[in-house]
Amino acid sequence: MSKLESLRASLAEMGSVLVAYSGGVDSTFLLRVARDVLGDRAVAVTALSESYPRSELEESRRLAAAMGARQILVETREMEREGYRANAPDRCFFCKDELFARLAPIAEREGLRTVVYGEIADDRADHRPGARAAREHRVRAPLAEAGLTKLEIRRHSKELGLPTWDKPSMACLASRIPYGTEVTPERLGMIERAEEVLRGLGLRQVRVRHHGDVARLEVDPADFEELVRSPVRDLVVSRLREIGYRYVSLDLQGYRTGSLNEVLRPAAGP
Repeated sequence: MSKLESLRASLAEMGSVLVAYSGGVDSTFLLRVARDVLGDRAVAVTALSESYPRSELEESRRLAAAMGARQILVETREMEREGYRANAPDRCFFCKDELFARLAPIAEREGLRTVVYGEIADDRADHRPGARAAREHRVRAPLAEAGLTKLEIRRHSKELGLPTWDKPSMACLASRIPYGTEVTPERLGMIERAEEVLRGLGLRQVRVRHHGDVARLEVDPADFEELVRSPVRDLVVSRLREIGYRYVSLDLQGYRTGSLNEVLRPAAGP
């Protein structure tokens, strides 16, 4: 049995699902396959959160409508949780714990047997405290259970005609704030506006890592030359200073997923 067949069989066995849906590559693929297998017994739910960019919310709505999926919006209040604001390495646990706690009564109200989310096989090799929250709330991860990787999900998404097949990786805005620095609405707002500036220039894969008054930009190395050339460089510096950053730096390693988790790994020897 192929991984995709295994995914379909797993969803069919569940019978009905509430899909935690962000509009990203993985959750969009999961929702599409769930819709193909279960029809209207697969419902999307999207969290309204200060760490979720407004542009992503609008895109999630367009994608859900295009797939004919019903989408429920729910407000989450992770900012009220001290563990989330404190931003220790287990921050994601408090975010996912808040989300899954709010999804359970929705699933019960809608008569949906299982809550599922878009964890994939690749995630299990990284630092993912949110997976503990999923286990505690008995939330299933069908993509990971089927062994599907990001590369495979992109390939299958392309075959299904999903526009997300080549969408850049996305993560919540809080993931741009180094561990130990408090998560606040003001910081999240600065990050969101700064990344909008970069995307407005046509840059697709971007992260603005927030280091106090320093914005550390991670972009695809192929975009380095364009970004440091005037007048683009001057525009970026000017706009980010207006947002509140004093210094703007370019990370010469370029974009990489989970770069703030690098502090959790043993340092390389000399």
